Amino acid sequence: MRLAKWLGGVAAALAIPGAMLPGIAAAQGRPDQKAFFDLYKQLVETNTSLSVGSCTQASAQIADRLKAAGYKDADITLFAVPEHPKDGGIVAILPGTDKKLKPMLLLGHLDMVEAKREDWTRDPFKLIEEDGFLYGRGTVDDKAMSAIWADTLIRLKKTPPKRTIKMALTCGEETTFAFNGAEWLAKNKPDLIAAEFVLNEGGGGRLDSDGKRELLAVQVGEKAAQNYTFLATNPGGHSSQPTPENAIYGLADAVKAVQGYEFPIHLTDTTRAFLTATAQKVGGQLGDAITRLLANPDDKAADAIVSQDKALHSTLRTTCVATLLQAGHAENALPQRATANINCRIFPGETVDGTLARLKELAGAKVTVTANQPVRPTAISPKLDPKIIGPMKTLAAKHFPGVPLVPMMSTGATDGIFFQTIGIPVYGAPGIFIEKDMSGIHGLNERIRVSSLYDGRDYLYDLVKAYAY
Repeated sequence: MRLAKWLGGVAAALAIPGAMLPGIAAAQGRPDQKAFFDLYKQLVETNTSLSVGSCTQASAQIADRLKAAGYKDADITLFAVPEHPKDGGIVAILPGTDKKLKPMLLLGHLDMVEAKREDWTRDPFKLIEEDGFLYGRGTVDDKAMSAIWADTLIRLKKTPPKRTIKMALTCGEETTFAFNGAEWLAKNKPDLIAAEFVLNEGGGGRLDSDGKRELLAVQVGEKAAQNYTFLATNPGGHSSQPTPENAIYGLADAVKAVQGYEFPIHLTDTTRAFLTATAQKVGGQLGDAITRLLANPDDKAADAIVSQDKALHSTLRTTCVATLLQAGHAENALPQRATANINCRIFPGETVDGTLARLKELAGAKVTVTANQPVRPTAISPKLDPKIIGPMKTLAAKHFPGVPLVPMMSTGATDGIFFQTIGIPVYGAPGIFIEKDMSGIHGLNERIRVSSLYDGRDYLYDLVKAYAY
C-alpha cells in the first residue's frame, strides 16, 4: 500500500492545533463496532504474505461474512487463476435501484508485506492491542481499508442504495508480479468492475506525536513505478593486471550520472492545488520559493530551496534512484559483469520509453539500459471533480472539524493505476489517520490507533452513503 506516503516530509509544515482523539473505551463502545472488529481481527490474523500466506483464504472468509449478511452467490465473485491458487481475490456487488447512475467501486488489497517474527517486538500475525494501538502486519496497509469496505457492504445490505456499489479486494499489490490482482481484473473482467469512479487507498490523514490530527489528504493521481537495469560488461582478466576499462567503474560512472541528474519540473492541477496550499501554510522562505516555482517552473534558485524537502522534491518531477547493485565473479578477477537496478517514479504524462531514453543518455554508450518486466502503465491523473471532492470536504468538516483537506499526488504507486488505464478515475480516500512515522507501514511493528481505525470507519461509511444514497 502507498497510503499517504507524501506525508513524511510535508505535513509537519501544515500542522494546525487539533483536539485529542477519543479514548479507547469510547472508540469501542457501539455494538456495530464490535462486529467490525471481529472482521478486522480475522483479516489481520489471516496471513496473506506472498511467501506462505493465502489471499484466497481471506477472500473466502469475507465471502462467508457477506453471505451471512444476505448476499447471494450471484452477488459474489471469487477468482484465482489456476497457476496461483493462493493469490485469489473477491468482487462483491450491492445492486442499486437507479440504473441511470453508474456504479462506484471500493478497491482494497488483501496481500501484505512480508514480516519476520524474530524482527518484531510482537507477533506480526496476531492482532495485539497495547496502549491504545493495534499492532500487526497489515493493520494499516491495507487491511484497515479492506475491512472497512467489506463491513460497509454488510451494514448497507438491508437498505438498497440508489447507486450500485461494487467492492474489489485483490492480491498482489505489494509484489512486482500481481497474479490475480487489479491488473488481472482490469484486463480480464472489465465489465465486472466497470464503474464511474473508484475509492482506493493512497489518501488518508496524519497525526502528530501527541495524537492530534494535522491534516487530511485525498489522492488525485499518482506516479508510475518502473524499474530499469544498467548493465556493464568487460572481458575481465586477472586482477593483478588491471586496465582502465572496468565493468564496475563503467557502471559506477553511469550510476553517478543518474545521481547528478534532475528531471524537469512538471505540474498538474492536483500538484498546483497542493503546492498552493502548502505555500500558504508554511510561509517564509519556503512558502515564497514554492510561489515563485508555481509561477516559473524554470526558477532554479526556487527549486533548490523547495527540493530540500524530499517529499516536495518528488512531488515536482520524475525521480530515478539506484536501489540494487551486483558485480564481479571472484575477488581476484577483473569484473566481467556489473548491474544496477534503477527504480524510477514517473510523473503523470511522462512515459516509460521517454524515461528509458533519458537514462540511456545518462548511462552512455558503453552501458546497456533496459526496462524491466513487467512494464506498468503510466499514470493518468483524474480531475479534481467537485462531485467527488465535494462530499469528502463536507464530511471531513463534520467528522474532523478544523482539519484541512488537501488534494495530493502520491509519489508512490497503487493498484489504482490499472483502473485508470481503462478509463475509470481513481481517488485515494481520506479518513484513516496514521502516525508521523507512517505507523510502521512496510517496516517493523506496524500499528494503528484504535480510535483512528473506528473514526476512519465512520467517515468512510458516511462517504460511501453520500455517493450512493
